[in-house]
Amino acid sequence: MNDIAALLKTFSDAHGLSGYEDDVAELLRRELEPLVDEVSIDRMGNVIGVRAGEGPTVMIAAHMDEIGAMVSHVDDDGYLKMVPVGGWSDQTILGQRVMVHTSDGRLLPGVVGSRPPHMMDAEERKRLIKTKEMFVDCGATSAVNARELGIAVGSLITLDRDLCLLGNDFVTGKALDNRAGVVSMIWALRLLKDKPVRATIQAVGTVQEEVGLKGARTSAYGLDPDVAIATDVTIPGDNPGVTKSESPVAAGKGPTITIIDAAGRGVISPRPVLRWLRETAEAASIPYQVQVGNGGNTDATAISITKSGIPCGVISVPTRYIHSPVEVLSLRDLEQSAALIAAAIESAHKYF
Repeated sequence: MNDIAALLKTFSDAHGLSGYEDDVAELLRRELEPLVDEVSIDRMGNVIGVRAGEGPTVMIAAHMDEIGAMVSHVDDDGYLKMVPVGGWSDQTILGQRVMVHTSDGRLLPGVVGSRPPHMMDAEERKRLIKTKEMFVDCGATSAVNARELGIAVGSLITLDRDLCLLGNDFVTGKALDNRAGVVSMIWALRLLKDKPVRATIQAVGTVQEEVGLKGARTSAYGLDPDVAIATDVTIPGDNPGVTKSESPVAAGKGPTITIIDAAGRGVISPRPVLRWLRETAEAASIPYQVQVGNGGNTDATAISITKSGIPCGVISVPTRYIHSPVEVLSLRDLEQSAALIAAAIESAHKYF
């Protein structure tokens, strides 16, 4: 793996359920310290790195959390019932290996099981199994044994999956939504490390995006930047099951600049922001794609309506199969996303 892939693996393999992003936050804090003037963690858990400049203040937001589940009940035989935290699809979680987080910080492997198909009648086999019918088997032999292992109601459940290469340019792993955005932000700051930059940079790893864009809302309120970029992932239309008319974006063809998302219910990028990002990409010869999205929000939605409004855009890495254990992206897109963020920060004083 090259350097950016290795960095992505470090963040993708880490565990950080919404509301419990501590381990990822610590990784980000360590990465930011040599790149900015100061790093802090606010009361919500957002990691904020600031590099001071004399020009406009630019916020870069990348959410640190991942979807997962939480133990809601431990039965007499030691099996765990769970509720999803974030946007799980029922059919993606069944049969997966997971990690159950114990009260003393250990990770216990488990598997997601359900009623065996061999025991189902013909009608049952046709029906989609719901998460509420599933359970986690972590080897506990009883409720008492589960408690002895450090498992209780409220224990966290995250996916057990390691990042690996697919071919020469693609990688697959968990939580690329949005550890890819976190890595894009870090890599952009590395590109700017020894360069004079007029803008004041506010690099923010946000919390709880998957459950309501919460960290973006509170951090943007406190920082009140002149302009902001949310960096995230987006759905390409280059694989079976998604048509080009639904999403003309393709993995491997450059980062995506969002015009609107969620059919306008999310962010509507202001014209000056779009001009800034597109002209910057063209001046730096960075390939990019544009997207009008029909579904899904990013931190930009919350940032854009904070206080009296903050001009905000989105730079995304096209990522296949998001909200699954096998998300796939192009490393070249990841590098180009970072390059575009860095170039946009350098040019911000010309636009704001």
